Amino acid sequence: MATSDPTGGDKVVYFGVININEDGRTLGSVDIWRSLLTKDMFCEEKRLGITEIVDYIGMPKKKPEEEWAVAVNRKKKGHLRWRLVKLTKEGRFRFEDADEKPVEVDVKNFVIADPDWWSFSVKENVNRNVEVEGK
Repeated sequence: MATSDPTGGDKVVYFGVININEDGRTLGSVDIWRSLLTKDMFCEEKRLGITEIVDYIGMPKKKPEEEWAVAVNRKKKGHLRWRLVKLTKEGRFRFEDADEKPVEVDVKNFVIADPDWWSFSVKENVNRNVEVEGK
């Protein structure tokens, strides 16, 4: 009996984590997985105090022209000040903040350029603690 592998032999493995801290206290984390063959990254935010299950099944995907990033609100405090996003390279970018309110910011070279928001790249911070206070 013959079997087939729908993944073409590819496997997705746990790659790392980013802990998001404020004043030395963990607000949450981003879990990161990576494909062994394509090296594509898949990310999921984990916010402390939130026990709801996400509304999708499987690995969260992004388009090839997008980059995983964490958007951080400069004016808020606590676990609702950050959000995992899929940033575009340039232009206006829309997303919902952790309170599910719409936000629109300018993006330049995959970085948020806005007085109320800033961002950092997921791929450049795997297995690190990122302090979001004072930025």
